[in-house]
Amino acid sequence: MAIMRDYNRNPFIVIWEVTRMCPLHCLHCRAAAQLHPYPGELTTDEGKMLIDEIYSMDNPLLVFSGGDPLMRKDIFELIDYAAKKGLRVSITPSATPKLTRKNILRAKEAGIARWALSLDGPDAKTHDYFRGFSGTFDRTMKTIEMLNELKAPFQINTTVTQYNVDKLPEIADLMAKCGAVVWTLFFLVPTGRGKLLQPISPEQHDQVMHWAFQLQEHAPFHITTTEGQFYRRVMFQENEKRRAHGLAPIGRFQDDLAKAPRGTNDGNGFIFVGHTGEVEPSGFLPLTCGNVKETPLPEIYRKSSILRNLRNPNSYKGKCGVCEFRNLCGGSRARAYALTGDYQASDPYCIYVPQRLRTADAAR
Repeated sequence: MAIMRDYNRNPFIVIWEVTRMCPLHCLHCRAAAQLHPYPGELTTDEGKMLIDEIYSMDNPLLVFSGGDPLMRKDIFELIDYAAKKGLRVSITPSATPKLTRKNILRAKEAGIARWALSLDGPDAKTHDYFRGFSGTFDRTMKTIEMLNELKAPFQINTTVTQYNVDKLPEIADLMAKCGAVVWTLFFLVPTGRGKLLQPISPEQHDQVMHWAFQLQEHAPFHITTTEGQFYRRVMFQENEKRRAHGLAPIGRFQDDLAKAPRGTNDGNGFIFVGHTGEVEPSGFLPLTCGNVKETPLPEIYRKSSILRNLRNPNSYKGKCGVCEFRNLCGGSRARAYALTGDYQASDPYCIYVPQRLRTADAAR
């Protein structure tokens, strides 16, 4: 039997923002992307040292992110170094002219296990508006064709906002046709340029979660969420109903590149390393916990007071702190911080009322 990973010591996934260089102007982007490297980006040698530290943390999943990671000149060298150590490596490129067959093949040969592409609409009009450039939808679809030809697994990330929530069923149909192995729904956290976008309402969050659960029963891809932690609570509740009727549970995929052994949250099984080495609980929760140029990542992850607090759901405030699902879900710590200024506050977009509060109300 596999030993459960201890999130107090080692994360399940590390996101490394290798650069903030990117030519796109996506409406939701948390980063101030530009066309040349920012001062202080980790050097190749510093990057390799970081990879060594990541590998030492029980070999978590490593994602090369950005900006556009393909704009970094040494990206293939870094991929090769990580893969040869035995790390499972993924990459999240932008839909730019750098997404050529040559670069895809080169990255695959260097050791990329999975690609992650973004689609925020089922057509060019919707997606290109969101991405700030015309032609990004067509380039993404062409990239998908090349990945399928090369038998390179890929996932699709969709940022859910008021702008595209009504188009999710159409995007889901496109996911099934294009051969994605995972569809990740990113629920908007108002950071960076994303502050200008309109998030869906708390009630819509719950509706989308239940819709996704029903879709999962027949979808040929695995559905996951980012900053939608209460999807786990919805899955648990709905699967309990299924068990009561003698039906098999939904959503039990075996995929160690997407399915964590248990739920992750910002700073709790999930950690983000910025382009200059600053460590944050996630890219959507901008709280600096240390810098890998000064302190090894394992030490930061294990000893940071912010991260230790995030890994203790009993310390959460309001209804999240008393919720019976606080260890399974825990709410979005990034959304709590963005909307209240307190990363331990309740997730303002969860409509669930914990049993403890319902019992207290009934006793009044």
